Amino acid sequence: MHDDVSTSTPPGGKTAAGLTKVRRAAASGFAGSTLEYYDFAVYGNAAAIVLPQVFFPGNSPALALISSLATYAVGYVARPIGAVVLGNLGDRVGRKNVLVLSMMLMGVSTLLVGLLPTFAQVGLLAPILLVTLRLVQGFAVAGELAGASAMIVEHSPDGKRGFYASFGVMGTQFGAILGALAFIPLDAALTTEAFQSWGWRVPFLLSAVVIIAALVIRSKVEESPVFRETASEGTRSKTPIVTVFRENHWTVLRVVLIGFAQVLGTTGLVFGAAYATQESYGIGMAPSVYLWVPVAANVCAVVLIPLFGRLSDHIGRRPMMIFGPLVGGLLAFPYLLAVQNENIVLTFVLAIVMVGIFFQAWNATFSSFVQELFPTSVRVSGFSVSFNIGLLIAAFLPMTFTAIAPPDRAEQVPLIIGLVTLGMCLIAAIAAWTCPETSTKKLAHGAEDDNESEADEKSRAGVRPGDSERAAEHVV
Repeated sequence: MHDDVSTSTPPGGKTAAGLTKVRRAAASGFAGSTLEYYDFAVYGNAAAIVLPQVFFPGNSPALALISSLATYAVGYVARPIGAVVLGNLGDRVGRKNVLVLSMMLMGVSTLLVGLLPTFAQVGLLAPILLVTLRLVQGFAVAGELAGASAMIVEHSPDGKRGFYASFGVMGTQFGAILGALAFIPLDAALTTEAFQSWGWRVPFLLSAVVIIAALVIRSKVEESPVFRETASEGTRSKTPIVTVFRENHWTVLRVVLIGFAQVLGTTGLVFGAAYATQESYGIGMAPSVYLWVPVAANVCAVVLIPLFGRLSDHIGRRPMMIFGPLVGGLLAFPYLLAVQNENIVLTFVLAIVMVGIFFQAWNATFSSFVQELFPTSVRVSGFSVSFNIGLLIAAFLPMTFTAIAPPDRAEQVPLIIGLVTLGMCLIAAIAAWTCPETSTKKLAHGAEDDNESEADEKSRAGVRPGDSERAAEHVV
C-alpha cells in the first residue's frame, strides 16, 4: 500500500488537536502565499505601468513595453529550475524548510528591486540587475504553492482536501489584491514625475515584511505527518525528480497542459493592463482606473475560492477543471473588446466574470487535484515541476501577445488574442478530462452507484490514481 494522502484521515484529523493542526497549516499556506505572491504581483503591475519608462527609456514605446513585459516573463524562466531544486528538497528534507527558504529568497530579491538604480543613473546595468533579481524571484516562488498545498493536503482529512487546499490558492489572490492596492494610493497622491522617480519603489520596499513574516508564520507549523511517515517506512525517494519523470511522466505532461488555463490570468490582468493603459495602443485608460480591475476580480476570487474548493470535494475535481477554463476562454474576446471600446463598466464586469469567477473554479481546484495525482514520495517535485513548466509557457504570452498583435494592429487585438486564449483553455480542459477523478467523496459516491468498480477498489485500498501511471491509463 502506498503512503498516499488518501489512505486515511490524518492522525487526530477529527480531534480538536488534529483540526488545530489542519487549520494552522491552512492559515500558514494562506499567509505565506499572500506575502509571496504580493511580491510577484507588485512586479507584474510595475512591469505593465511604470518599468518601461524607468528601465527602458529611449526605445520606441512598443519596444519598451515588450522589453518590460519580457522581464516579467523572465521570472517564469527560473521557475522550472526552482521547481526542480526546491521540489527535490521538499520531497527529501521536508515541506516546511523549503517554504521558509522560498519566502526568504522572494522577500530579499523583491526588496532589492526597490533599491535598484534606474537606466538614467547607470545605463544598461539597471535592466541587467532587474533581470537578475527577477530570476531570483522566479526561482523562489516556484516552491511556494507546491510546498504549501502539499503541507495542507497532507494535514487534511478525507473529503475536505479541496476546501483546505483552496486556502493556499486564496492567498495568491489576496497577495495580488495587496500588490495592486500598493500602487493605487501612490498613483493617486503623486505626480507622474514623482511616481516614476521614487513612488514606484515603495511597494517593493514593503517586502521587508516578507522577510520578518517568513520567520514568524512558518516556525509554528509542524511538518506533514504523512511526510514523516515516509522516513520511518523507508519509502522516501532519494532522487524525487528522476522518479517523477520515470514513473509519472504522463501525469507531468497532463498537468503541464492543464496549466495552460492560466492564460486567463495573463490575458485578463497582465496583458489587459498593458493594452488598456499604454499610449502606444491608443486606448488610454488611466492606470489609476485600471489598477482597480485586478482588485475587483481578485476580491471576487478570494470570496469564491473556498466555496469552489468545497464544491470540488462534493461533485469532483474534474468538472471544475474542465468547465472553468472553457467558459473563461469564451469571454476573452468580449473582455478585450470592452477594453478597446473604453467601456470601463463592461471591462470591470467581464474581468470579474472571466478571472474572478470561471478561472477561479479551475484555480481553486488545481492544487488539491494535482497533489492527489502524485504519490507522497514525489508530490512536491511532481506538482512544482509540471505546474511551473505550464506557467512558464503561459508567462511569455503577454510579450507574445504584444508581438503578434502590436499597437499598429490595435483593432485586431480582441480577435487575435481572444482566439489564442480560447485555444489554450480548450487544451487545458481536454487534458483535465483525460485525468482520473481524485475527490474521495466523488469516488465514494461512485462506489455506491457502480458496485465495486475499479476506481472504487483502488480508493478503498488506499491507492490514488496518481500512485502509478498504470492506475491512470484506464481513463485515457
